[in-house]
Amino acid sequence: MDFFAQQARMRGTSRRLVFLFVLAIVGIVFVVDAVVWFAWGHQRTPDGAQVQSSVGLLVMSSAAVLAVIAGATLFRMASLRGGGSAVALQMGAKQIPPDTNDPDLRRLRNVIEEVAIAAGVPMPDIFIMEEEMGINAFAAGYAPTDAAVCVTRGALAMLTRDELQGVIAHEFSHVINGDMRLNIKLMGLLFGILVLTIIGRQVLWWGPGAGRKRDNNGIVLVGLALVVAGWIGYFFARLIQAAVARSRESLADASAVQFTRQTTGIAGALKKIARAEEGSRLQRANAQEVAHMLFGEAGRFNSLFATHPPIYDRIRALEPGFDAQALEREPPPEPLYRQADEPPPAPAGSHRSPWDAVTGQGGSGPVVPIPGITDPRSPLNIPGVMIAAGAGLASQAGAPAAVAAQVGSADASDLQRAEEIRKGLPQDLRQAVRNSEKAQAVLLAMALGNGPQREAQLKIIDSIGGQEPRAEVLAVESMVRALDPSQRLPIASLAFPALRRWSNRAITVLINALNQMVRADGQVDLDEYCLVKLVTVQLSEALNPRNIPLPGTGKLAAARGSFALVSAVVAQFGNDDPLAARKAWQAGMSEALAGDTSAYAPPPDDWQGALDAALAELDRLAPMSKELVVRGLTSVVMADGTLRRVEAELLRVICATLHCPLPALV
Repeated sequence: MDFFAQQARMRGTSRRLVFLFVLAIVGIVFVVDAVVWFAWGHQRTPDGAQVQSSVGLLVMSSAAVLAVIAGATLFRMASLRGGGSAVALQMGAKQIPPDTNDPDLRRLRNVIEEVAIAAGVPMPDIFIMEEEMGINAFAAGYAPTDAAVCVTRGALAMLTRDELQGVIAHEFSHVINGDMRLNIKLMGLLFGILVLTIIGRQVLWWGPGAGRKRDNNGIVLVGLALVVAGWIGYFFARLIQAAVARSRESLADASAVQFTRQTTGIAGALKKIARAEEGSRLQRANAQEVAHMLFGEAGRFNSLFATHPPIYDRIRALEPGFDAQALEREPPPEPLYRQADEPPPAPAGSHRSPWDAVTGQGGSGPVVPIPGITDPRSPLNIPGVMIAAGAGLASQAGAPAAVAAQVGSADASDLQRAEEIRKGLPQDLRQAVRNSEKAQAVLLAMALGNGPQREAQLKIIDSIGGQEPRAEVLAVESMVRALDPSQRLPIASLAFPALRRWSNRAITVLINALNQMVRADGQVDLDEYCLVKLVTVQLSEALNPRNIPLPGTGKLAAARGSFALVSAVVAQFGNDDPLAARKAWQAGMSEALAGDTSAYAPPPDDWQGALDAALAELDRLAPMSKELVVRGLTSVVMADGTLRRVEAELLRVICATLHCPLPALV
């Protein structure tokens, strides 16, 4: 899937959605105005000879309808300001506790952790709809930093691990491609239109027993008009909901296959939906409100209002030789019995990167040379070709396009790598990041040094408050120090669900403490910057999910200075020789801004602040301009034919800051 093209299309889809809803509202206003005009808009003079009309009455009627729709929409949107978790809770779901003993829930958590690590996005909150026995799931939120993934108990009971993984990969496609924000907007607009039907029913119930006969008849007419107008809005809203959802569901199915590199998982889940007694139906009265978010249909609807392609069509798209009649002859699926999905704890520091077998060095080795290296995850075995996250990097020439293609498009090799990372994490540390107090301690331990700044850092930890934060940090410090460098950013991302449950003040205190700790010695190294930047960006967005920015519209040429600075920082950290850094910078500028003739300038001493400001400007670029940024930065890191770990991590953190999730490159 082309992440950047999908992001660009999302803006167009959002505009079309608003336009179609405006048309629906115009139709609603017209119906109500017509009834008001018929009931009260024209009256005869006392002598019965002349008809008096009141245009002002129609203006008031139109304004009242628009105010009701706008007010109801804003009210519904405000009720969803909590983001993905708010949607899940309103659907009656329960958040899965981190210390659950339920083997199904532990398996679900493991699968979601692996997919999140592979996709390069923060770990979402996890919810379950305990009373729903249909096979279904949905993802909700304003952005990946605010996401919640919810599954039904039926999905956990009926699906194998591969099938569950396919469903979760499908939902993560919506998380990554920006579908979730549009889904929440759709929920608010639907409620704004449907509220007229509710008001109309109340008016009809109240009208027959009130007032004089003429006024009574007018009230009844208005009630009928509101009901009719509401159903007109409902009709168009469902059409829009179905049209928006159907195309995205097909893309998400294809993305899930790319992610897992096998069709049996997601196709098996769809087959079980087709044959199971409950199918994918949800029993909750408000299920239709989230129908466009779900993995399968919320209920039985005619094809006009279906939010998903016909299920047999979805299966045939995955398995061209699918025989529907053979499936119908099979017995309905039965719930499965499964064991707990937890691996035995791995010894601290025992994890080795998949690259180790090839390079002969530990995961902390600073350089991964490209010539003569082949990633053992790849089905290819061509010396001199590097496979990064499943895409071929044909030495330096193909690297920019290949890395850009991997943004938002993780595949099976990334998932395999993520499973290795998760299983390689010490069990105690994995449990720690699921607890809010201990998750904070893990992040603080990552920023804690051994040099002369240590005592100052410990005093900063003491200033946080709470129950002995210093003791918590020291308790996990040895495990944190034993981590392979490739595990540091993933373990930080796994901590986000626990930390998102904190108050805004507590999150702000943690972010400030981390920033103070990494500056305690008067300088910030690249590892420290990457950790703090990732935590700051993702937790800051969790403070106010509705304010997470939409994809921008800026052009890269207008932000040339910011891109030049970011490229200079990346070039400096990737090259020990100033001349090599200059050449790497020039390669990146040429890739992103063809024909650029600007002069190279090394980054300033206070490069952190300058880099933050430059990234903020680049984040406002249009999706296709961001693709040029990724291509250009890849050219910078690949200019010398080697990929250093610090370069790979810095590139991933930059992409995360630009809301372009990039799977691990090493």
